[in-house]
Amino acid sequence: MAIDIKLVRSVFASKTTGGELIINGRYFCDTLEDVDRKLEAGGTKIKGQTAIPRGIYPLRITFSNRFQKYLPLLVGVQGFEGVRIHAGNTEHDTEGCILVGTNYSADFIHNSRATMAKLMAVIEDALDNGETVNIEVA
Repeated sequence: MAIDIKLVRSVFASKTTGGELIINGRYFCDTLEDVDRKLEAGGTKIKGQTAIPRGIYPLRITFSNRFQKYLPLLVGVQGFEGVRIHAGNTEHDTEGCILVGTNYSADFIHNSRATMAKLMAVIEDALDNGETVNIEVA
């Protein structure tokens, strides 16, 4: 079995990209990323200021030296290393990663820590049950 996680980008602002995380066809939370520079279509990456390319990536839970805790890691993101899903509120917190929370507005996302805890529980449960966990960034 597999858990179906999809990140749907919908708000393309000057500093950030807002979207929604959909799990098994249902809205789960809002997302905040760096600017979508459409890398998969030949866009130019700006280090620390660019959202990852669209695609499907396996998720693993691994220890983050930066955050000193276990977090979801997106595997095989071309041109990026250490892309994670984690808590944070603004583009200064992203560096190519995906932030989760609620009420994305004006380049800010709220309730990030609580949302991240809920997402970790969902992903860990699926992995503990032997399910494959991928995220599709669309």
